[in-house]
Amino acid sequence: MKNKVIIVGAGAAGLIASVAACENGAETLLIERNERPGRKIMITGKGRCNVTNNCTLVNDLISNVPTNGRFLYSAFTRFMPIDTMEFFENEGVELKVERGNRVFPVSDKASDIVDALRAASQRAGAGLVRGRVKGLIIEEKTVRGVELESGEKIYGDRVIVCTGGKSYSATGSSGDGYVFAEQAGHTVIAPKPSLVPLVAHEGWCSEAQGLSLRNVEITVCDAESYKEVYRDFGEMLFTHFGVSGPLILSASTHMRDLGRKKYEIYIDLKPALSFEQLDKRIQSDFLEFANKNLINSLGKLLPQKLIPVIVKLSGIKPTTKTNQITKEMRHKLVSLLKGLKVTAIDFRPIDEAIVTSGGVKVSELEPKTMESKLVSGLYFAGEVIDVDAYTGGFNLQIAFSTGHLAGESAALS
Repeated sequence: MKNKVIIVGAGAAGLIASVAACENGAETLLIERNERPGRKIMITGKGRCNVTNNCTLVNDLISNVPTNGRFLYSAFTRFMPIDTMEFFENEGVELKVERGNRVFPVSDKASDIVDALRAASQRAGAGLVRGRVKGLIIEEKTVRGVELESGEKIYGDRVIVCTGGKSYSATGSSGDGYVFAEQAGHTVIAPKPSLVPLVAHEGWCSEAQGLSLRNVEITVCDAESYKEVYRDFGEMLFTHFGVSGPLILSASTHMRDLGRKKYEIYIDLKPALSFEQLDKRIQSDFLEFANKNLINSLGKLLPQKLIPVIVKLSGIKPTTKTNQITKEMRHKLVSLLKGLKVTAIDFRPIDEAIVTSGGVKVSELEPKTMESKLVSGLYFAGEVIDVDAYTGGFNLQIAFSTGHLAGESAALS
């Protein structure tokens, strides 16, 4: 007899779970509160959808999941990035691999990924109803179905919760899955933003608002212990409140208790040059612009928007002629360019986070199936679980791997 599998949430995890459940013989029904499935996928990767990361080793995947990465071993092993790529290519979506092994559709359109998932789910035979689930129907520690806000009760043999976290609540991620988990007796690790922009103490960040820096290196240190907690190379952005961009989003996952404590971010604007090399470069520029003011002699070295900031922080008068700048002044300038400090004092609101850190406690789930250890027939997949990864396609891969495993397990158990 076929299992009837109910999947709550038609995002990345829910849609792939529906395909896996159908392909393994289950009668499958997706319940989605939004008018269109996959709404959050549409905004990932700035609308391009970084669908996965072309990692070939499971340990490489796990190393990019700072929160409970080992829990995902079975899920990753069962459905690797190569499987994700093959899935979409079989659905007619051409893919490309960019810097950092990030995988995108050739079209650069997230809608192609959503359309492929929806088409695969529909073709596999999954049903789809629009509605918001109010709660689970649980009898004698066994899930029996779900109840909608309308009062309608839908019964089934298995329920998979794929409701996402609390980030980007406008896409429907309002934390409903945490309520369902707690109803079932699960511990929910308090959700907090991850992969999120940072509020800076320094007011000058607003002066550089909108400036994107490429090929810079950041080093993040605990402001109290001065212990290095993160270092990486790439892109970042200055905003009216502080800093954002891929480097900053990844750095945010390493920051704990931000708000109660502070972190110092040191930006190396010229990581390809040593202190001595940069000093010689500046000497060369100063020689070329010997009769110019300092403020007008840094155009070949820095973006225009950053020049007034750097000059102000250097303590050198903007009108100082370059041939009047002492070695001590110049070395201070070099130090600034090799270690521009930004003090992170808070996260931006969870609505601005790409993913949510926190969720259903992983020790209460069976990693080989994604089934609850507390309620028979209840499964969780995707962001609702207390796992989160760095940028680069890893979080969507978590959704696909856990969703696929949950769908397969629910159908066959």
